[in-house]
Amino acid sequence: MRPKNNGSPGSPLSLKRAGWEVSLWIRWLLLLLFVLLFYASLSSRFVPETYNITLGEKSERDIKAPHQYTDENATLEAQEKAAESVGPIYPIVPLRNEALLDQIFSRIEQLNQDDSITEADKVDIYRRDIPGLVDRYIEGFISSASGSETYSDELLAEMRKVTDEQMYKVPEETYYKLPRLTSDQIADMKTVGRDVVRQLTRDPLMEADSARTKVSELVNASTLSLKTQREIVQELARLVILPNKFYDKKATEDAKVEAKKNTPPVLIKQGDVIVRKGELITQDIYDLLTDLELLKEHRSYWPQLGVLLLSLLFMLAIYGYGELAAPAGAAQQRTNVQWLMLFLIYTLNILIMHLIAFMHNDKWPGIGYLAPVALGSMMVTLLIDVNFGLLSAFLFSLLASVILNVNQDNLFDFHYGAIAGVVSFTAVMAIHRASRRSSILKAGIMVSLFGSIAVLALGLIEPAPDRMQLVQSVAFVFAGGLLTAVLVIGLMPFFEVTFGILSDLKLVELSNPNHPLLRKLLTETPGTYHHSLMVGNLSEAAAEAVGANGLLCRVGSFYHDVGKTKRPLYFIENQNGGDNPHDKLDPKVSASIIIAHAQDGANMLKAYKLPKQIRDIAEQHHGTTFLKFFYYKAVKQAKDNGEECPYTEDDFRYPGPKAQSKEAAIIGIADAVEAAVRSLNHPTVEQIEELIAKIIKGRLDDGQLGECDLTMRELDRVAVSLKETVIGTFHQRIEYPDEKEFKPKEKLS
Repeated sequence: MRPKNNGSPGSPLSLKRAGWEVSLWIRWLLLLLFVLLFYASLSSRFVPETYNITLGEKSERDIKAPHQYTDENATLEAQEKAAESVGPIYPIVPLRNEALLDQIFSRIEQLNQDDSITEADKVDIYRRDIPGLVDRYIEGFISSASGSETYSDELLAEMRKVTDEQMYKVPEETYYKLPRLTSDQIADMKTVGRDVVRQLTRDPLMEADSARTKVSELVNASTLSLKTQREIVQELARLVILPNKFYDKKATEDAKVEAKKNTPPVLIKQGDVIVRKGELITQDIYDLLTDLELLKEHRSYWPQLGVLLLSLLFMLAIYGYGELAAPAGAAQQRTNVQWLMLFLIYTLNILIMHLIAFMHNDKWPGIGYLAPVALGSMMVTLLIDVNFGLLSAFLFSLLASVILNVNQDNLFDFHYGAIAGVVSFTAVMAIHRASRRSSILKAGIMVSLFGSIAVLALGLIEPAPDRMQLVQSVAFVFAGGLLTAVLVIGLMPFFEVTFGILSDLKLVELSNPNHPLLRKLLTETPGTYHHSLMVGNLSEAAAEAVGANGLLCRVGSFYHDVGKTKRPLYFIENQNGGDNPHDKLDPKVSASIIIAHAQDGANMLKAYKLPKQIRDIAEQHHGTTFLKFFYYKAVKQAKDNGEECPYTEDDFRYPGPKAQSKEAAIIGIADAVEAAVRSLNHPTVEQIEELIAKIIKGRLDDGQLGECDLTMRELDRVAVSLKETVIGTFHQRIEYPDEKEFKPKEKLS
């Protein structure tokens, strides 16, 4: 976007704009706002706030933490609470009780088959071996599990203790029944016993008696028919049913330690209120304020003065570059609209950096790289110019090194400043020649790539880089580049609409031949379409010769005659040598049709929501010029009829308004020059110069250039540029008629 022209002193445009856009008071107010913005951004980092606090008295105001701080006492208290919240841990130990039951039945079957042992001896053996099998089974399990990572020694000791306490004592009469069992009976009992034990030990058991009470019901419901079998199975099942859920002291203590370890430190974040107004200053609060270095008897104002001077330097850099460095008498001057827009962009970028800095924490130490620092310089480049974008890139790099600095020991953070410089200058270089909205996304990707390389380079330079933190930082800076592109794409329409800016991106989009209006112009009025392209070439070169917006002239030329699509055959460039409908119309009707195309075009452009600058060009490019051909035709017809012509010259003039900008005036001149040159047969350079001079002089004499800010010197440059552009590009075209002689074929616009 090129700056708007303010107009030469004393011109009508200059008088009209002598409001807030060029007011010196507004200018100085905006510059003061820049100083305040920089001071507010830097003072929070550079100026430590101190308080006169007396122990035992009430605080007179809220006191906030100047930086993030870990409250050790509160952290210890939180850790203790976390440890207390951890309950005792009872892991489940699978003993496979049915395997123990199998061993018991196997021993019974083995002993019953030995006929050399008397029944009395067998009873004694059972009385000794069966409880012993249980003890050996448990000891074997403990021995095999000892030293493993699964079960701690404390847990196994607890298991031994609990199983001993809850060991079941088999009734004495049961041992007398065992020697009489046959192998078939034992097999049936084993099957039933295994099912009962498996079913009752499936769930966690802390108390074995709760499961043992259910044995009788399950056994009685089994297929065992003999009472003796059922009684023996019940007793043996109760014996092997043991608790399988035990208290693990070590695991509980480890869990408490882990809970303390995982308890995040209690942080007092920057900006948190640590003392409320009216709160009594206790010893704990006083110690906390001491730790935060907030207690000083005397405050030094030197830091404030230093920040103020630094803010003034930043403001002078902007002002000097924007105003003082401009050539004297330059046509392009900064308006207060641009200064206000620049202030909003700086404010937005600085606020976002502060927001990202506020999000910093120990978990995400590299989150500062997420800040879309390049947003400001990219927006300035797109909406103002590339040189201002480069200056902004430098200033934002300095600001980022302060705002994103989390190391309170240093005033500036080299890492953030260097990375901000890389991404900001990359953004300016990648976007300054943007031709479409997608270029913003490409620029964002470039910012991400170069920023990632810069972060990686600085990280690898470190003597012992933290790999995870380095990866995190690269990821954040890459995301920051994409975030920059997203924000720019979202904010551009707001600034374009709010400040009435027609950016180069928007102009390039409008120049796309696939735009519905341009397609309509090409298909319905091909002659007018070609004429518009030629006018665009002429006006763009002429505009750049006087410092006006050449791209606006080119695109405005594409649309300036779009109103002709309503009645295409009434304009000679679209007749292709056919009949001219104006030959059969009243001159006043013909003039009305021709005149209407300017307002029709403006209305069509408004309906398609094209920017106001484009609509103004369509409406103003003819100004209030005079349609001589149809006026002379009306006069001739009245004279031939022996009547006095009922019309005046004003009846055959365009309604205006006259050109209000350089671009509209240049397009109007280029429009007339292109049409006139095409009407010459083999013109010479002298003829072209004379024709261009005649057209410009005619516009001046008719007062058509009185409301735009084109100077006589600039008009001379326009004439030279038009001459250089039309040489070699003109084609044969019908001549304009002389004012005193009617010629039937002529350009009707």
